[in-house]
Amino acid sequence: MSEPVSDPAVPPGDSRRAALDERSIDADPFRQFALWFDEARAARIRDPNAMALASVGADGQPSVRMVLLKEVDARGFVFYTNFASRKARELAAGARAALLFFWAELERQVRIEGVVERVGGPESDAYFATRARDSQLGAWASPQSSPIPDRAWLEASYVGYAARFDGQVPRPPHWGGLRVVPSCFEFWQGRASRLHDRLVWARAGSGWTVGRLAP
Repeated sequence: MSEPVSDPAVPPGDSRRAALDERSIDADPFRQFALWFDEARAARIRDPNAMALASVGADGQPSVRMVLLKEVDARGFVFYTNFASRKARELAAGARAALLFFWAELERQVRIEGVVERVGGPESDAYFATRARDSQLGAWASPQSSPIPDRAWLEASYVGYAARFDGQVPRPPHWGGLRVVPSCFEFWQGRASRLHDRLVWARAGSGWTVGRLAP
């Protein structure tokens, strides 16, 4: 029989690190996100920019995977991928996505839902140029989400592109950025007795409305 999973360092239901109060939040969810993100980095959380990305296929089957946030501003949340990958194909067809950041050490989550758009070529070029050469070659070598015969095939593909690009590695035409443009944010803060704080920012014209959800 399996045993329940628990954290012995934290009594069940006893989350006391912080609160999320309507009187102290920022009316702009991007600024509220920036505040929490900076606090996650200050807490030395490993990969604070790691986010779960959910998409839905044409058959209605959802899928989720971890990706890394590379840029965020008032336009949205940007990550980079192969446009032939499963996630990119599903997002191109459905044009909607959900993101989740989870910072366990701070007992915080941020959920984001919105539409998806491609990042412009010059912006993708600029980011690609900052990547390590090995990662640049990997973007050419891997036909992401496609079946391959074995590991040896992948490594041979990498070697082939390393020989092809002796100097600067250009950005592959099938690789670039996707931006999630939020229509809503939910900020979740763990609280005692599992009476957690959940505040939702919903887009309303050029601004945002804020409401509270029961935990």
